[in-house]
This record gives sequence, C-alpha cells and structure tokens, in this order.
Amino acid sequence: MIALTIAGSDSGGGAGIQADIKTFQELGVFGTTVVTALTAQNTLGVHGIFEVTPSFVQQQLQNVLDDFSVQAMKTGMLFSAEIIEVVAGIVHQQKIPLVVDPVMIAKGGASLLQDAAVTALIEKLLPNTTICTPNIPEAEILTGIRIKDSKDIERAAERILQMGVQCVVIKGGHLDEDQATDRVYTHQKSFTITTPRVQTKDTHGTGCTFSAALTANIAKGLPLQESIIEAKRFIHLAISTPLHIGNGHGPTNHFAYKREQGVCEVEVNGL
Repeated sequence: MIALTIAGSDSGGGAGIQADIKTFQELGVFGTTVVTALTAQNTLGVHGIFEVTPSFVQQQLQNVLDDFSVQAMKTGMLFSAEIIEVVAGIVHQQKIPLVVDPVMIAKGGASLLQDAAVTALIEKLLPNTTICTPNIPEAEILTGIRIKDSKDIERAAERILQMGVQCVVIKGGHLDEDQATDRVYTHQKSFTITTPRVQTKDTHGTGCTFSAALTANIAKGLPLQESIIEAKRFIHLAISTPLHIGNGHGPTNHFAYKREQGVCEVEVNGL
C-alpha cells in the first residue's frame, strides 16, 4: 500500500509532511511526498516560511505518480493559489481518492494559506475531493458561516458538499463541548464520532495526523466509514498520551495507536 502527501515541511516534526509520514508508517503504509513549502518552526510557533516554486511542486508530483501505484493521497499546507492550481490540474487526471485537509492557520496563529488561495481551493481542488476535513475555523472561512453550534455545522457541511466534495468531516475540537465530536456528512447520510475530550496543550499537528490516518486507511482498502472511525481512534490515542516535548504546543504521540492496538472509547451515532 502506498499513500502520497502533498504538504509543507515542519522542522519541529509534529505536523505537516513529518506527521503524515510518521502516521503512514505506523499504519503500515509506504509514504511518498510532495513538499510545497519549508517552514522554520517549533512548538512555540512558525518563524519563517519558504515557498517551493509551483513548477517544482508539479515536477515532484508528476514524478511520484509516474512511478508509484498510489492508492490514496492527501493535501495539507498548499500555501498559494498557484500551487493549488498545479496540484488540482494533475489530481483531476487521476482516479485516486483525495483527502483535503484545508490547512489555513497554525496553532500559534500564523497564516499558512494566502487569502487568494482560498478561492482557488474552493473552485479548483474541492470539486475533485473525496473527503475534506476542516476544523471549525477552516469551515467558517470556506463557507462564510459563523459556527457556534451543531446546526451551524450542518449548514456549513451542506455548503461544502455543494462545492463538489463527496464527504466532509467537520472536526469539533474548537467547540466548547464536554466531548470531542466530529460530524461526518455525505450526500446520502450523516453520523457523529465522539471521544472523551482531553485537556492538554500538546495538540500540534492534530489535523495533519487525523487526515493522514484517514488517507492511510483508505490506501489499505478500508471502507469510508471505517477509515474515518479508525482515524478518530488514531488521533484520540495520539492526543491522550502526550510526549511532553517542547515548550509550547507539543506534538501528538504517533506511537500510541500501535502501542495500544487501536483500543479506545469511541461512540458512533447516526449510522
């Protein structure tokens, strides 16, 4: 099984390409990469970003797809409209499941997606997307809907589905709820996945890790629902057993899922 991640590099190792590769490895999937940007960052924040030229992103992507039988791919930090257009142009020609994690803002508040790129993401990439995995702030930016409760989430999900996405997972980590509930919507049905909320500051790379686990599960041939549920198990275990690394928002524990054999409390409703 081979998966591909198209994303930025995190020098701190907790998010981006590095988190994706670690997650793929833990789930028994061979990872290939296309680097869209280099960042100088640690657990305290993003201190510098160096964009890879769109032509070199295109070269990386084409070379990977020319040689490897990729079963699933994901995007993370795409940074610019030009990079999004290059990626979308190639992805459109493939019949490979695509997970889009619409990375926009780093944990420390740094912008990871230029304003003009949001339009390109909506118009060029989302129509070719199998699953989109925004958190609450990202869903708000994509839809223009202020999200305060589950009704707002449903409205936002409907709007994202209208953009051409086959499935949207709106993550509930930013809502002030006792539990951590992700809401999943397709054109046919919806369901929720809930785990106990973990009180920790070590959440750097959670979105990258969740979407990478989802991509790996799809690459392994798991059905869509099972892929999402197992990805939720992966990220819950990664958050609930922190490594206590760094002085800021520390990384999640990518070792935990395999060590705990994927066993944790997950409640699924609506299937």
